Amino acid sequence: MTRAFLVVMDSVGIGGAPDAEKFFNGDVPDIGSNTLAHIAQACAQGAADEGRSGPLHLPNLCRLGLGAAMAQATDMEIPNLAVEVPSGIHGAAVEISPGKDTPSGHWELAGVPVPWDWTYFPDEKLAFPKDLMAKAAKLCGADGTLANCHASGTQVIAEYGAEHIKTGRPICYTSADSVFQIAAHEEHFGLERLLKLCVDLAPTLHEMKVGRVIARPFVGSVEEGFTRTSNRRDYAIAPPEPTLCDWVQGAGRKVYAVGKIGDIFSMQGIDEVRKGTDEALFDHLCDVMDEAEEGSLTFANFVEFDSLYGHRRDVAGYARHLEWFDAQIPRLYARAREGDLIIFTADHGNDPTWLGTDHTREMVPVLGHGLGARAIGQVAFTDVAASVAAHLGVPSKGPGRSFL
Repeated sequence: MTRAFLVVMDSVGIGGAPDAEKFFNGDVPDIGSNTLAHIAQACAQGAADEGRSGPLHLPNLCRLGLGAAMAQATDMEIPNLAVEVPSGIHGAAVEISPGKDTPSGHWELAGVPVPWDWTYFPDEKLAFPKDLMAKAAKLCGADGTLANCHASGTQVIAEYGAEHIKTGRPICYTSADSVFQIAAHEEHFGLERLLKLCVDLAPTLHEMKVGRVIARPFVGSVEEGFTRTSNRRDYAIAPPEPTLCDWVQGAGRKVYAVGKIGDIFSMQGIDEVRKGTDEALFDHLCDVMDEAEEGSLTFANFVEFDSLYGHRRDVAGYARHLEWFDAQIPRLYARAREGDLIIFTADHGNDPTWLGTDHTREMVPVLGHGLGARAIGQVAFTDVAASVAAHLGVPSKGPGRSFL
């Protein structure tokens, strides 16, 4: 029996999505966006030297076939990312779900394309309907809410934190994603009260086809400033059909979730969850590789590419994180058992050189270690799920086809 490790480098797109003209940052379509190529170009030009220097250096991903995978998605110059003879499975995956958000990408990688259009809130002064705001206030016993707008999480607590402490009103905001976020002070408002508010409000948002309700707790004071804590919780809408996680669990195997996976899948088909920063998550992933049972699936998400660098349009920071991640990969190889399959992929793009702050519609790399070298060309997101299922000897119940 073998094991599978599906590792999502959140937002590490490689450009070339065939329907990019249908997706926008502001009024500009995502045509020409390319997260990895543009980072590599900036590094080669000396334009991403903060905390690092020189061309983008990703030797482990490149040996698997990163350059060859990118060539399936783009004609752009990709400095320093190609090798002559890739050593792993390599190709590029195309998404068909009508969104470029986290749940869509992960669900489709797990075999289930999203069958609906997500609800997004308008980037206007009052982003949310009055009745929704009234319900949020009533559920937590407040006399109103604050913000009601598009905002960054750090910006919104800096602007409304003092008023929140004074009035007890929750801070409600959104972004370009299909999300409803609630920020509240862990001590003045209460962490459990915030989490209960999100749980109680989530069914209403999910019925509206809003992908996630997110609790954003923070601490601090007006004098010292406010800081978000690690007690964030995501309450995601459930996948519409059983996913790869359910297929594996239904076959009597164990499913380990590392990072946001448990939240993204509403804990459907998940046995065990480990969370933390990306640095801590890599330690968790290594621990799981040491401990995971034969026949099991480990599904991991490394979100900081997206959350810390893509949305903030921090090219140098994104490059640093890519190089850090790549340098950790041999730790996984050292723990792999004979027959293990490790797949590195992504869920969408988030080009840090692009305008705006939203995700970008891109193809993603599919790179595999453990089963030798193989060019797979362009595949579907759902083919990833079918391939993992085939490797584990589990029936695939989605539309994908195995590339193994």
